[in-house]
Amino acid sequence: MASHALGRDIFGDEKNAGNLMSLDEAHELLNEWVPNERLRLHMKQVAAVMKAWALVKENADEQTALKWELAGLLHDADWEKYPGDHCRIIIEELERRNVDPDIIHCIASHGPRYFGVQPVSKMDKMIYAFDELSGFIHAAALIRPTRYEGMDVKSIQKKLRTPSFAAQVNRDDIADAFSRIEHSLDEVIQFVIDHQKSVQ
Repeated sequence: MASHALGRDIFGDEKNAGNLMSLDEAHELLNEWVPNERLRLHMKQVAAVMKAWALVKENADEQTALKWELAGLLHDADWEKYPGDHCRIIIEELERRNVDPDIIHCIASHGPRYFGVQPVSKMDKMIYAFDELSGFIHAAALIRPTRYEGMDVKSIQKKLRTPSFAAQVNRDDIADAFSRIEHSLDEVIQFVIDHQKSVQ
């Protein structure tokens, strides 16, 4: 049984397809709900790689890229304030705001082992792939004098094989996420390094 099982796999209302929050609204919600700057940075980094992936790899238009970005930005919005109800609270908030159901489902599926919701769309699968990996790569950058500068894929792969490094990052989740997509771990690691290094 998933530890934070949501008990459903349909989220939002189809009639709200295309209803997106503005980035200003999303950041306002983050500032209100997430006092922890490190957690906010994680969400901004996931948002940046999600948006970049949509534009670069999926040839998405700006509206679609914004959907990907918003899902990344809000996926952990309730984690600090409501840890026991993580995912449930942000989902209910976005449903109340009549947000596009694709975004809500994406957030609900970013940890299938925890929330019991399977990633279905490409957006769902990529947030699952990016979430743990983004935080892991940032942890690796923090211990390097030059941070992201000169960081290479091989060094990240080596750290992934070192269980004591960033031990809270679940390697099984990363392996499961990559079993669901058609891109290699090396490719996605490089993409994350390239697109999150300048996020502040």
